[in-house]
Amino acid sequence: MCWSDGLISKLAIRMSDEWFMQQAILLAHSAAAQCEVPVGAIVVKEGEIVGRGSNAPITSHDPTAHAEVLALRDAAKHLGNYRLIDCTLYVTLEPCAMCAGAIQHARIARLVYGAADPKTGACGSVVDLMNEPKLNHHTHVTSGMLAEECGLLLSTFFKQRRLEKKQ
Repeated sequence: MCWSDGLISKLAIRMSDEWFMQQAILLAHSAAAQCEVPVGAIVVKEGEIVGRGSNAPITSHDPTAHAEVLALRDAAKHLGNYRLIDCTLYVTLEPCAMCAGAIQHARIARLVYGAADPKTGACGSVVDLMNEPKLNHHTHVTSGMLAEECGLLLSTFFKQRRLEKKQ
């Protein structure tokens, strides 16, 4: 492979990462429309979306109904296997410890997330479970994909909630 082919390949991956993150952002908007924290996630295998999820713990009365977990469940059903080998998970917010554990147990190969979570992020912000040497699976992490857009969605949502509480 010549140098320009490698550059083209990296550019193509970045462009597809951005497109898939945009799909996760659409799901985050769906969550916000349901008065849920706006987080969306998709699972991709071989360029095809095989799982989708948007935050739903409030409406489903289920503390595990985070976007990532719902996307993993949807992908597992679609693929007929709880092991999501060679899959990439795109999520608009850095996963928490629960979701990071689910990602590892599902054997997700790659995680791409948007906004960092300085309060509960388990992929580098607070702790880094994806690189914990004692764990037997390590997911490759790409952080900051469309971070500004993902972060703005969250900050706008919480700003609106604070305004509503004051009224």
